[in-house]
Amino acid sequence: MIIFMDRKLRMGMIGGGEGAFIGEIHRIAARMDGQIELVCGAFSSNPAKSKRSGESLYLPFDRIYDTYQDMIEKESSLSEAERMDFVSIVTPNHVHFDPAKQALEHGFHVVMDKPITFDLNEARKLKQTVDDTNLILCLTHTYTGYPMVKEARQLILNGALGDIRKIYVEYPQGWLSTLLEATGNKQADWKTDPDKSGMAGCMGDIGTHAANLAEYITGLEITKLCADINTVVEGRKLDDDGSVLLKFNNGATGVLFASQVAAGEANNINVRVYGETGGIEWKQEEANKLQVKWQDKPAEIRRTGNDKNYLSGMALHNTRLPAGHPEGYLEAFANLYRNFALMVKARIEDKQPKQEWLDFPGVYEGIRGMLFIEKVIESGNSDKKWIGLS
Repeated sequence: MIIFMDRKLRMGMIGGGEGAFIGEIHRIAARMDGQIELVCGAFSSNPAKSKRSGESLYLPFDRIYDTYQDMIEKESSLSEAERMDFVSIVTPNHVHFDPAKQALEHGFHVVMDKPITFDLNEARKLKQTVDDTNLILCLTHTYTGYPMVKEARQLILNGALGDIRKIYVEYPQGWLSTLLEATGNKQADWKTDPDKSGMAGCMGDIGTHAANLAEYITGLEITKLCADINTVVEGRKLDDDGSVLLKFNNGATGVLFASQVAAGEANNINVRVYGETGGIEWKQEEANKLQVKWQDKPAEIRRTGNDKNYLSGMALHNTRLPAGHPEGYLEAFANLYRNFALMVKARIEDKQPKQEWLDFPGVYEGIRGMLFIEKVIESGNSDKKWIGLS
């Protein structure tokens, strides 16, 4: 029986309470297309803070929970007409696995921040839970949501550049150029704490974004790496800088650079890919522009917009505004939520999803990210030149 939905999807949130940055980003992205509404949450491990956060979001008192365990249990006991459809997990890395696993086991789809879990073992266990429950998990590798990133991917997958030979991806930040974690900064505190972040700092936080972007745009997979990992700021417990040589499964080679001590930089993630007949270049700081370089003709600039004459269907599906109107980080984030929501609705309605709706990162990309973290740290601590990703 096909059930047609006449309502928004109902979202619960774990984490993202007062003082948190990424929680509000998730909430804005989720509601941007009018497909999702926030109905409940456990916004902090501190019950009083969770209550204040929920009240500030005008949630009913009885839908603001002290713990995520309490939220999942009580929401699953509500009627189908009232309970949440999925949960958004926006907690530090060490509080990813258990709430995601519990939510899936209670019948709820999941959206969650990257990296997917605290370590690779947890990621593999979570994949098994996703497989067992046949539910949908979206991992918010945000940069894959940009229209011009999708345009670059389609150009490469369609063979416009020929066989890919070289990939360069960079993510320089400067916000941890000093020992910020010693000043009481909440984000710096947990992101540099191995008990909360995991075995990697910079490489877990932004190196995974760079690796994911390289694989997403090219459709290739990293098979080997050789890493130089550094902790530049004295007193820091985890890496804050690193460079990685890459080998891909088609024989292409690449370089990944990620640093959080590049003073003066904000979030300058950028990627260049070169094939037999041309190359592409994309920078987040000029996100609406994709430069396409040709071996035998002048370079061209492709821009976001609704021009069906040259943009791919995948780029158009993820574009909201006419050309010349900037679309940015929030819209890229919202593209992941919208595609996830369309997939969940298709599942509920027993409909065949469109190809464009499938285009968001999931548990597979999560495992790839954790594998990258584990191997890049292993390589950085080893005298061995190359480490395989397996």
